[in-house]
Amino acid sequence: MKLYIVYDSEGGHTEALAHAIAAGAALVEGAEVEVRSVQEADIRALPEADAIIWGCPGHFGTISAGLKAWIDKLGYLWAQGKLIDKIGGVFCTTATEHGGLESTMVSLMTPMLHQGMIVVGLPGNLPENATYGSYYGVGVTCPIDSEELLGGHGEQLGRAFGKRIAEVTRRFARS
Repeated sequence: MKLYIVYDSEGGHTEALAHAIAAGAALVEGAEVEVRSVQEADIRALPEADAIIWGCPGHFGTISAGLKAWIDKLGYLWAQGKLIDKIGGVFCTTATEHGGLESTMVSLMTPMLHQGMIVVGLPGNLPENATYGSYYGVGVTCPIDSEELLGGHGEQLGRAFGKRIAEVTRRFARS
């Protein structure tokens, strides 16, 4: 089972979240996780993936330019139906509370839905998500005056989300 994580990161926060998601996914037996920045991610690898997770910093409530430019290259995959029924998930970081996490994640889901992907969120009954998370994926408000990139809850949410995506992917692949 292959999971492909793509991220755009400017200050290291979103990259740290991508790696937390990968660590959670790796806890699930049979998961092979590849993590790539938008500069090194290869869209030709996506048809071989069982799950695709992408994320970025929120820029005024929407997708960063770096990830958006990468997503815009997926047209030929859409035309060929190559990503239909792939499991998808999204994540986002912002510097401030109410900084547009959820609107960014909804924007990140839209291309997945156009591709025919099955988008998986993070349910509220998970202890990690009940107070600090979002149902759309993982959204983390990062500490800006700290050397800690994610804060304790951000790391926990990332791991929980990665594990959930891998578990859903495994169930879906078996059926």
